[in-house]
Amino acid sequence: MWRTHEVFNQVPVLSDCNLFDSDIALREALVREGAAWHTEALRGQGEVLGSADTQRLAELADRHVPELVAYDRCGRRVDDVDFHPAWSRLLAMLYADGVHSSAWFEPRPGAHVARAASFFLHGQAEAGSLCPVTMTFASIPVLRREPALFGALGDKFRSRDYDGRDVPLAGKRSVTIGMGMTEKQGGSDLRANTTRARLLGAGGRDYALVGHKWFFSVPTCDAHLVLAQASAGPSCFFVPRWLPDDSRNAVRIRRLKDKLGNRSNASAEVEFEDAVGTLVGDEGRGIATIMEMAAQTRLDCVLGSAALMRRALVEAIHHARHRSAFGNVLVAQPLMRNVLAELALESEAATMLAMRLAKAAESDDDPLERAWRRIVTPAAKFWICKRAIPFTAECMEVWGGNGYVEDGPMARLYREAPVNSIWEGSGNVMCLDVLRAVAREPDGIEALLRELSEGLAGDAVLVQALGDLANALRAPAEAEWHARRVAMQLVLLVQAGLLLRHAPGNVAAAFIASRFNRPAGQVAGLLATPDAAAALIERAWPG
Repeated sequence: MWRTHEVFNQVPVLSDCNLFDSDIALREALVREGAAWHTEALRGQGEVLGSADTQRLAELADRHVPELVAYDRCGRRVDDVDFHPAWSRLLAMLYADGVHSSAWFEPRPGAHVARAASFFLHGQAEAGSLCPVTMTFASIPVLRREPALFGALGDKFRSRDYDGRDVPLAGKRSVTIGMGMTEKQGGSDLRANTTRARLLGAGGRDYALVGHKWFFSVPTCDAHLVLAQASAGPSCFFVPRWLPDDSRNAVRIRRLKDKLGNRSNASAEVEFEDAVGTLVGDEGRGIATIMEMAAQTRLDCVLGSAALMRRALVEAIHHARHRSAFGNVLVAQPLMRNVLAELALESEAATMLAMRLAKAAESDDDPLERAWRRIVTPAAKFWICKRAIPFTAECMEVWGGNGYVEDGPMARLYREAPVNSIWEGSGNVMCLDVLRAVAREPDGIEALLRELSEGLAGDAVLVQALGDLANALRAPAEAEWHARRVAMQLVLLVQAGLLLRHAPGNVAAAFIASRFNRPAGQVAGLLATPDAAAALIERAWPG
């Protein structure tokens, strides 16, 4: 009998931990932004989502890739996708927690903050299942303005009983809604779309669509909002999987994308062969209509990236506390503490900003809140989503070679990290949108700069940085060239202001020293002093 070695110095799997109770920054933000009433519900969600059972569901959903089922066994066209049962269980959890609609149907102060916190917790468990939920959530305010459509859908949106059956809408307990915008030749340039829409019957709102979509997220959604060219220009259409006569709509799934990122979700290439769609909004106003839906997803992109960062950070700290090298546990070694402390700073700043943006989603009257939503949100989508990529890579590196294999969670987190930078507009699109929003919201940007000035007063470095930002915003001739720098500086100043007002002094001081006394975006582990490192790591993941 051969015994080659003993297994030791391996890190125990991190499971059965409450994701909410262990997150000090999230708990504080929930109270600060007006959703303390949701604490007990989140505590229950945090326990379930941090359990070994939920981790197993996430692993199964990611390991078993969805498969296209174009035809049934009799040869009838079905254009279906076969998902692992874990996918449905994860979506059922999201629906039960109201992440798909509760903020719209149960309005109260803090409703969007409460929903954002739930989204953030679910994002730490499994990211792919967030896609249909965020699109469904974003479709509701658009479809509410269509009484004929919404009258038949309202109760199904409200329902927390997830129904994944592929049956006509009338027979569904709840619904999922997707979006179809981009085509091969256009990408983010939606005016380049070539899908055509032909009116069916004078005076009606039903059209026949012929064309394609290059990215069609979650093709088994009960309906999609689809952009197509009508006689008056690009228009938005509600395209269901099933027609009122219980026949399948002519949306043909040509193939599923072999994509980077999560493997639990399916994104498809589809073609429309006279698929029937109902006009949403006015003819020729389709880009504005569907972009309203897309813009709603931007906050979820920030939340999703912040969630990936949080999960990766916790896994890295847990690993460093249990793994020994060169005579000591990793977390006791100065350079590793430097890396982990700086990662903790960035994660807390991202969480804090995401929750503040959720609060801004609740008000449209106040110029300052509009500025947070319309100016800071695209900037945050650019910066937080971009930073998630090197952030998860650093956390994976803490694990060493064990982090690079698919047995653990780190590779899955790293694969998922780039998607939110690309979804609903790349980084450049977001930065240019910041400039457009500044031009459209002069009262809002002035209110935002005033709030920042009051919050940053007394710190000469921050005051100088804010002055530079204000000058850049007022130099339109050069603004586009510097749009990324402007968006980055705006986010860092906003985060500094939030930390100064709401975080312990050592957290705020460390963030300011590391983000404004050296170029942002460099590798982690460059904190100048070790003074706050232990406290930062302990605050991030009490151990």
